[in-house]
Amino acid sequence: MTATTTSPTTPVEKKTPAHAVFTETPAGAPSGSDVVDKEAQAGVKGIQAAASVWSKTHLIMAYILIWFIYFVTSMQEGVIRSLTPYVTSSFYLHSLTAATSIMSSIIGGLSKIPLAKILDTWGRPQGIFLALVIWVVGFIMMAACDSVQTYAAAQVFFSVGSQGVSYCLTVFISDTSALKNRGLMLSFATSPYIITTWLSGPISESVLDGPGWRWGFGIFTIVIPIVVLPLVALFYWNQRKAEKAGIVEPIQFSFSWKGIMQYCIDIDLLGIILLAGGMALFLLPFSLYSYQEDEWRSPMIICMIIFGGLLLISFVLYEKFLAPVTFIPFELLMDRTVFMAGMMFIFQFCNSAIWNSYFYSMLQVVWDLSLTHTNYVGAIYRVGSCLFCLLVGYLIRWTGRFKWLTVYFSMPLMMLGVGLMIYFRQPWQGIGYVCMTQIFVAFSGGTTVICGELAMMAPSDHQHIAVIIAVLNLFSSIGSSVGSTIAAAIWTSEFPKALIKYLPSDVNWADVYAQITVQMQYPMGSLARNAINRAYGDAQRLMLIASVCMLAVAWGCAAVWRDIKLKDNKQVKGLVF
Repeated sequence: MTATTTSPTTPVEKKTPAHAVFTETPAGAPSGSDVVDKEAQAGVKGIQAAASVWSKTHLIMAYILIWFIYFVTSMQEGVIRSLTPYVTSSFYLHSLTAATSIMSSIIGGLSKIPLAKILDTWGRPQGIFLALVIWVVGFIMMAACDSVQTYAAAQVFFSVGSQGVSYCLTVFISDTSALKNRGLMLSFATSPYIITTWLSGPISESVLDGPGWRWGFGIFTIVIPIVVLPLVALFYWNQRKAEKAGIVEPIQFSFSWKGIMQYCIDIDLLGIILLAGGMALFLLPFSLYSYQEDEWRSPMIICMIIFGGLLLISFVLYEKFLAPVTFIPFELLMDRTVFMAGMMFIFQFCNSAIWNSYFYSMLQVVWDLSLTHTNYVGAIYRVGSCLFCLLVGYLIRWTGRFKWLTVYFSMPLMMLGVGLMIYFRQPWQGIGYVCMTQIFVAFSGGTTVICGELAMMAPSDHQHIAVIIAVLNLFSSIGSSVGSTIAAAIWTSEFPKALIKYLPSDVNWADVYAQITVQMQYPMGSLARNAINRAYGDAQRLMLIASVCMLAVAWGCAAVWRDIKLKDNKQVKGLVF
């Protein structure tokens, strides 16, 4: 397949005026058969049918609701990221800040595979409602947790739910936007980050100074359902409207034992369990070994690594020889652009997880920033990436191509930004230089994500959109979990050694290692605080070198994409942007 040809399953779209906002399939088939793919699964038929009956007002209303959901979601992400070090510190285990996200990243990514099947077989509104329920349960568990272990378990529910809702919104945007406009619509949906990232710091600080971190989670237990449920209702209303019009038959799901067993086979539940269990058992020991008396020689650590590796090998063998249904469409995944975009996501998200782990703690300890100002510095990445993505979306719409933006702009700029962090993220450097590096990675990071998403979606057809986005998120979650593992392994290995080396003899290094609040209680300029800051710099230097190595591989993956021309692809039907 040449660089400018389309997928065999994707027809060439008719030319539309450059100023056109909406496109729709020409009318003519009385039953709506021109907009419903008879070979598609029930959930795909449902969204195609809904797109054929809803009005422009309803479509615009849906995007407005999506914008408000991202508004609240982006705000709670910043709050939770700020509160996590205080949650782990309250249980005297600040060093587990990165480790608490490993399991949630793995399971959060894998959960999108069965969720994709729910969206395709049951329906879009049903899928987003299920994800919402799991999300709320996660918030309740986080608010009520009594240990780091409970908090880590709560983060699994939270991650599955929040990522599930975000995933459903991405699928909906892909269902209702032309491929050439998709980057722009995805950028519009995430544009609330430009506003809300400045609010997270003051909210987090007022929560900690007031009712406490538990209420930081409790507030969103109430707010999240209020903003998500109207969109679920709008989806369901138009789906029912299409069913009453006879465009599509009502979606049926069997809750019998036979139906449930068949569904487990269809989503390849055993394969998902083998992969999730294998990755969790293999990755967690790298952040937990320092808490064992014998460290790497501990029987528990050795068993986890061995059994984790065996489960991963079993997963590969099962998928290759025994699985009745594989959860990944291997024919599509083996497309050069799709596969290498997925690999790019693994190394890109691994890089960002490494440099971002303990960054918020470092800003407060080394540069003595308040929680509000810490969030302002952290907000640079979100604001810069989301703001620049709007320009990227227009550039992709104008040129019809995306590869050049990644290979010649975003990846080189990202490597420059992270490379400069190695020198400037040291205690003797000014905070202004830290902000400069954040600006570089912000402009490059958003561009890379948008172009990577298009690289995975462009070769696909509408039937496989939900699954390919789920696979995209799986690659991202694997990268994040591996990055968190690398960061935690470097931190638990280097930070305590540096504390022992630099701290005055009258300071208990174990107390400093365990709590961020203890680290900040020593005055700036004191021998103890200088030693703590120096230990942060030593650990961060090794973490950032690892980040640059990950980026070099990600750049190579992007370089081998096909240069697909998006203007030649028509992927979705009905009334779309």
